[in-house]
Amino acid sequence: MLDHGNSRPDDIATLLAARRPGYSLPAPLYTSDAAWQADCKAIFGQHWIAVGVTCDIPEAGDVIAIDIGPASIVILRDDDDALRAFHNVCSHRGARLLPPGRSVVGKLVCPYHQWTYDLDGALARAPHMGVDFDRSLHHLKPVALRDIGGILYACLSDDPPADIAELAEVLEPRLADYDLRNAKVAFEQDLIEEGNWKLTMENNRECYHCASNHPQLSLSFHAADFGYDPEGLTDTEKAEVNALLDAYASYEQYWRAQDMPFEAVEHTVGWPTNFRTQRLIIAGLGESQTPDTRAAVQIPLGNAGRPWMGDVHLWGINSWNHVMSDHAVIFTAFPLGPNRTLVRTKWLVHPDAVEGEDYDLETLTSVWKTTNAEDAHLVGLAHRGVASPGYRPGPYSRYTERALDEFATWYVTRMQANGYGA
Repeated sequence: MLDHGNSRPDDIATLLAARRPGYSLPAPLYTSDAAWQADCKAIFGQHWIAVGVTCDIPEAGDVIAIDIGPASIVILRDDDDALRAFHNVCSHRGARLLPPGRSVVGKLVCPYHQWTYDLDGALARAPHMGVDFDRSLHHLKPVALRDIGGILYACLSDDPPADIAELAEVLEPRLADYDLRNAKVAFEQDLIEEGNWKLTMENNRECYHCASNHPQLSLSFHAADFGYDPEGLTDTEKAEVNALLDAYASYEQYWRAQDMPFEAVEHTVGWPTNFRTQRLIIAGLGESQTPDTRAAVQIPLGNAGRPWMGDVHLWGINSWNHVMSDHAVIFTAFPLGPNRTLVRTKWLVHPDAVEGEDYDLETLTSVWKTTNAEDAHLVGLAHRGVASPGYRPGPYSRYTERALDEFATWYVTRMQANGYGA
């Protein structure tokens, strides 16, 4: 039997091939250092990864540095107002240019030997390299970057998957009303989950656990939106499901008349760029994911001033997002190690919204701060379980965990397509 924590690189293909359809992954794919390194290379190194939001860098000279596994990138706005991304690696001897986080710069200066780069990545200054040194050969290495509806996606590969165009085609019209590119970050939270990044994503892609673990979030969610066993419903639950179906019929008629795209779009198994999006009804008073389900911000995002706009729900390879008329919540997950994942959450509001006047920060953030803490606990439980000798892959519910089976299937096929085939 393979050791859960120390599988060798040549074990990865065998483990992937051993995954049983409809079941969770073999333990070492969650727990071993070799699997984590393989994930960083084949998933985070070859696919489009959500890395932030456009309004992180609103002006020329604004920079954000982001670690993606062992890699690091800088995203900036240059002097011509163009968005650019580069590997966070000096072309001299490889030193990191910037630590993770935001900064404002006129140029990028390596702290080691003061090689200096313009914001377009060109090497501007290299002290003591001689008059015959050709600076043009030593620019920063660019990283593919796409701004899609105000959400930033980067790909570390020199040959990025072309199907990012499908995401742009679907998402741009869905996010147009909200003008996320010109929003502002009202609050940002970094949380470390003590579990593998795949467990973080699995936890997010099902709401089987929501009713018993997320009482505050559940006030704004309809449980039936995330699947149910039609043969196991009580009469009360059947009535609730039928009422929700009737509500969707009315909402969809309204959304169609208001030219608001709402249909579920699934771009998962069989595609490199994994995403799903749908416009969902918000439960309760129907306005926002807040403690009382009322809008938290008095100034709507962009042109999102219409009632009953619902929740534009979007998930991707390492991200999930909820975009509502008054604010958006943008989540990204980055692998720190086999058993540690950084979950970064940003709350976006209208750029003119003033804290204390147009919104209360606690009201705006409390639902998802609470939910994130609850999820971190659950992911920790799951990781400790899969790392134990008693773990064996378990079956996904075909009613409430179909998306998990699809994610595991997608993961296996993409790993195999990127160097880990049997």
